Amino acid sequence: MNGLTIRNDPCQLDFLSLGALVHRLDPGVIPFRKARSFEVHVSGGEYNVAANLADCFGLRTGIATAMVKYGIGELVQTRVRETGVTPFYKWFEHDGVRGPNLATVYSDRGQGVRAPVVFYNRANEAGALLKPGDFDWQTIFTTGVRWFHSGGIFAALSETTSELILEGMKAAKDARAIVSFDLNYRAKLWKSAGGLDRAQKVLRRIASQVDALIGNEEDLQHGLGIAGPDVDKRSHLDPDAFFLMIDRVVEQFPNIQMVATTLREVHSTNRHDWAAVLWLKGQKFVSPTCSLDVLDRIGGGDGFASGVIYGLLTDRTPEDALRLGWAHGALLTTYPGDISMARVEEVEALAHGASARVQR
Repeated sequence: MNGLTIRNDPCQLDFLSLGALVHRLDPGVIPFRKARSFEVHVSGGEYNVAANLADCFGLRTGIATAMVKYGIGELVQTRVRETGVTPFYKWFEHDGVRGPNLATVYSDRGQGVRAPVVFYNRANEAGALLKPGDFDWQTIFTTGVRWFHSGGIFAALSETTSELILEGMKAAKDARAIVSFDLNYRAKLWKSAGGLDRAQKVLRRIASQVDALIGNEEDLQHGLGIAGPDVDKRSHLDPDAFFLMIDRVVEQFPNIQMVATTLREVHSTNRHDWAAVLWLKGQKFVSPTCSLDVLDRIGGGDGFASGVIYGLLTDRTPEDALRLGWAHGALLTTYPGDISMARVEEVEALAHGASARVQR
């Protein structure tokens, strides 16, 4: 047993996310000011976890989100179907000129000493218009949901999205689902949404309702206002410093039963040291450390979260769940885009010691 009280009776969905879908334009290693072409990736911090759990791990997952009736919406719907995620859409009509829109994320990959650059166009975003009452939670949860998830990116979009998260969490708790939240603190998003003070007010209110929290030291310090070490003046691979912060988190939020995060030391854009930690009801677990040759770092944290959640939903030991998250997050950085291209057998093999020797 892994320590969380997870439903084991028949449920229609193993996992349900609430968040905004976006399309990400990726010019590869070319900076946007010099780019002539882009790859299009369908993404969203909350959706990525659902897509990974469905496409790689074979679980039954869903996404509650906004959808717009126009060409970009059709593109996004196709990708959602391809990953096997069940959508629950709140529909919006596009006016042909100004929206509402599905947000655009611009993110090049960087290279070597040149860091990736991320910026957004979230003007008149349909996801930001979502509000309490937009989803029939009673109907969605009637057939059973084992795990409900949302995140700080969605919470930052508007005053109504955080209220919708809280509404969804209450329905999830009434349905006996585990409730998780990825802090995913993004300074650029919160700067235009009230700044650090509002971010902490909103995220602390949400954190008081969750069972499982995902977030690194920066998320905990900036998102929740938890005191911690200067993340710029010490190793990012020190689990003891993170566990000290977790003690402070659960002291303020005794409802939290689990905290997990990746530990990443960035030597260059393409060379990272990678580890992860899990705190579960007072027990502490640390993954191995490996060196990553990174192709595309976007989505690695969501890959970690989905691996851990898969392990817990399938009743693995905490150590095994952590290793699955660590391995899946590592593999995800070797693919272009935000969503996993791994097979569950590859994740299991890396989690339990496989090397990168050629497979013949």
